[in-house]
Amino acid sequence: MERPTPSRSPTRGSAASPPAGTAAVAPHQALSPTDFASAVTAITSAFGDPTRRAIYLMVHEQPEGATASAVAEHFDVHPNVARHHLDKLVAGGYVVVEVARPAGGGAGRPSKRYRVVASGIALELPLRHDDVLVTLLGRALAELGPERAERLAEDVGATYGRAMAESMSPGSEQHRSFQAALHAVADALTAHGFAAHAERHGDRLRIVSEHCPFGGAAIEHPVICAVDRGMVGGMLEALYGRGLMTETELSLPTGGEHCITAIQSN
Repeated sequence: MERPTPSRSPTRGSAASPPAGTAAVAPHQALSPTDFASAVTAITSAFGDPTRRAIYLMVHEQPEGATASAVAEHFDVHPNVARHHLDKLVAGGYVVVEVARPAGGGAGRPSKRYRVVASGIALELPLRHDDVLVTLLGRALAELGPERAERLAEDVGATYGRAMAESMSPGSEQHRSFQAALHAVADALTAHGFAAHAERHGDRLRIVSEHCPFGGAAIEHPVICAVDRGMVGGMLEALYGRGLMTETELSLPTGGEHCITAIQSN
């Protein structure tokens, strides 16, 4: 995928001072397109995702902002994936969300538009504590040996999945529809950064996760994928009932472009 290149340098503007201990580009400094792209690369490399870097550069070139659907179409990704990347940029303080009414003030559903905070934004390089912890987790699991580590990782995921399900519908009865439970699981995973959706493939139902919040740590330590599988199983157990089996059908460590968890009854 070719990364869009800014056609102009950011204009001078005001911005809050970055926190102490972070590297930043001075907000009063006019950057060339190449320098600006390099600075953005430095920020978003902390996320380990080149697509998010390209999305930021695209939104930067849209004075009126961009919608999640426009970003999804431009990069040929699922709208949930585009929204996930945009929300990450919002959380980092690099992008803001604005609600735009239809032109002419007529009736119609307002749309969310994502716009860069300022042309002269301070570009920070925070320490990614979560990356450190995930890497530590992967190495600790690897020390246990593959079989024991996978069982432990799946058990941890199942426990967390059951807790997620309880927080979604505390005290309610289990879902009567298996497919309703499956879609609820996909929505919960998406809220946790997996950009997931449910689908039928042949005679099997699957959860497809188009983004891995564990990043490169899962590729280096594939046992972490068992956490995902456990989360799906734990949520389905709480939402629908027992008697279901989950299987990792495809994953990033095995060369897949996304992760797939297949579900079937015993």
